[in-house]
Formats: sequence, structure tokens, C-alpha cells
Amino acid sequence: MKDKNGLYYHPNPLNKRVRMYVRQGVDDIEFRLWNQDDPMLWSEHGWVPHGAIVRAKALYKGKKFDPEQAYDLRLAQALLAEG
Repeated sequence: MKDKNGLYYHPNPLNKRVRMYVRQGVDDIEFRLWNQDDPMLWSEHGWVPHGAIVRAKALYKGKKFDPEQAYDLRLAQALLAEG
């Protein structure tokens, strides 16, 4: 999907109030989270390269949150190829 902020998908398909935007950065695909219930999130947090997400995965080992699910590289690649 696409809007004025760019290409996005819903990291949780049951929650349409949260979007994950994707773009092709200089060296990596980048992600940026938007949440309708937290308007400051967009302005306070910038674009995150996929490599940083991979490195952060170790911090979440054994926890409920899975960065690779929320920051879905394959889905991002498909959106960028389409868009």
C-alpha cells in the first residue's frame, strides 16, 4: 500500500492503526514505524536500516517481540519491487 509517507504494510494485520513504512536506502532497505495512536512516534524515530534490526534481534531473544516479524524484509522487498 502507499500513501503520502510512502510504501507501507501492517506489521500486525489485525491492527490497521499501525503501519511499517519501507524505502530503499543507500546501502540497505530501511523501515519506519507509524502509529495512529502515537502521532509523535513518526517525528521522534527516523528510518532504521535492516542491518540494525538484524543486530538488535539478539536483544529480543526469548521475548515475545520478534523484530524479523515486525520488520519483514521479504515483504519490504516485494513492496519495493511493486512500487
